[in-house]
Amino acid sequence: MENNSQKILDSEIIFLYDAKMCNPNGDPDEENKPRMDYITNRNLVSDVRLKRYLRDYLQSKGWEIWISKLDDEIVDATQRLKALAEKYKIETSKEVEIKKPDKDFINWLLQHLIDVRLFGATMPIKGGEERGGGVNFTGPVQFAWGYSLNPVEIVPSSSITSTFAGRGEEYGTIGKDWRVYYSFIAFYGIISSKRARKTGLSLNDIKKLDNALIEAISSEATTRSKLGQTPRLLLRVEYKEGTYIGDLRRYISLKAKNGFNLESIRDINEFELNIDELYKIFESNSERINSIYLWIHPELSIAKDKLKEFKDDEKKLKDKIVLLPHKEK
Repeated sequence: MENNSQKILDSEIIFLYDAKMCNPNGDPDEENKPRMDYITNRNLVSDVRLKRYLRDYLQSKGWEIWISKLDDEIVDATQRLKALAEKYKIETSKEVEIKKPDKDFINWLLQHLIDVRLFGATMPIKGGEERGGGVNFTGPVQFAWGYSLNPVEIVPSSSITSTFAGRGEEYGTIGKDWRVYYSFIAFYGIISSKRARKTGLSLNDIKKLDNALIEAISSEATTRSKLGQTPRLLLRVEYKEGTYIGDLRRYISLKAKNGFNLESIRDINEFELNIDELYKIFESNSERINSIYLWIHPELSIAKDKLKEFKDDEKKLKDKIVLLPHKEK
């Protein structure tokens, strides 16, 4: 599906959030322990975890998504496709053969499912020119795994007990309650203009993605183990031309404030974000940068106030900054 009415530009994304006394992403192979790189003591978070927050947020705002939940359970893909085929029939009065759908139905799916336009999907549609178990849409928006910018310490686990009633008796289960003291997590992502044309991604969809990144964690990470996470910064740089700079996390770091130690930070007021190198990279690439979309949480400190230089630079970056509004919860 092609969409030429709006021009999507290649973008790179930095998204930062913190996690305090919670479990950002449990590993089911390790008693749901927070995912860790034990060589560097960095906390890890999968891109799947981040996309789940974004999908749940978009669905809560009334946007239909492919990977949907019913009663907190992911709906089977074949069942989901059948339900969408029924909705298509109601809206268009056209029958569709699930195993070999026509192009109109494929385009209808892309028009209706915002998460497919953003992140892509594999659907169990067989037949036609496609081979294998389904049709694959490669999403224009992709994220690498997130990792903490600070060394992270895991809170020693306490055992938790759940009790259930059944047939006149009570049954109990014992599990582990794993958490991190404090993790400042950085995600890197891209938006591919080439892939955007294939899924019909629009500029309006990208605005929704910006809003979701800013708001999703605060509104969706509300379970007992996930509560304690706050979005801190979103930066999306849009290019006129040329290739991506590459993982922008290489150019940011944390700097402990006086009296604190980066190895044992416990709160956002104990450090500053250093973006000096990122500023230099953007300066040297300013001719091919179209816009820099920027949102920052008011509690996040920037070393040497480089954000002010971003906004006030008279020569190269001043007119490229688009400040996204902070939305209080």
